[in-house]
Amino acid sequence: MTEETPGFEEKPDVPSGAASDGAEPKDAPSSPEEEAPAAGDGVQTVGLTAQLDQVRTALNERTADLQRLQAEYQNYRRRVERDRATVKEIAVAGLLSELLPVLDDVGRARDHNELVGGFKSVAESLETVVAKLGLQQFGKEGEPFDPTIHEALMHSYAPDVTETTCVAILQPGYRIGERTIRPARVAVAEPQPGATPAAAKEEKATDEESGGTEEV
Repeated sequence: MTEETPGFEEKPDVPSGAASDGAEPKDAPSSPEEEAPAAGDGVQTVGLTAQLDQVRTALNERTADLQRLQAEYQNYRRRVERDRATVKEIAVAGLLSELLPVLDDVGRARDHNELVGGFKSVAESLETVVAKLGLQQFGKEGEPFDPTIHEALMHSYAPDVTETTCVAILQPGYRIGERTIRPARVAVAEPQPGATPAAAKEEKATDEESGGTEEV
């Protein structure tokens, strides 16, 4: 019989260089699965960049739309304000047109020194109110005749004028801003046909005193 030494077990011979059971191999090459995450990160970055570009494009489009809407709103508000001012001016002009005969009566009473007492106070209050509403009176004797703001009711010739001139204001004109409510009704005088105007007479007299004009 073969005697066995107690406490010792025979182990199979392990070749030198072989890894023991449970030990991980050292310096093992990386597997394709371990390299895959790096390539996946690059694809994800490209996708995010594309999405970011789309978001920027959409943002620029929305910004342009808002700017266009704001410009349209500003134009609309200006039109509304301009139309409102025009409507107000027309309404005020219509009201003041009805008061012009009263103002004419006040003017005639003032010319005849009849604007006294309580009537004077009322007339002055009325003139103050219409002035606050923008009513302006125009028309003066001696100013050149302008058919756009003057209405000639009388016509004559005068040797002392060099152009058609307003020689009398029969009724004053009224305007609001640039809008003429009523033209000034005037008497006009034109230079007398064949007559030498006063200015030409003075110039001729001056030339005669200086020895006459020089011939060319």
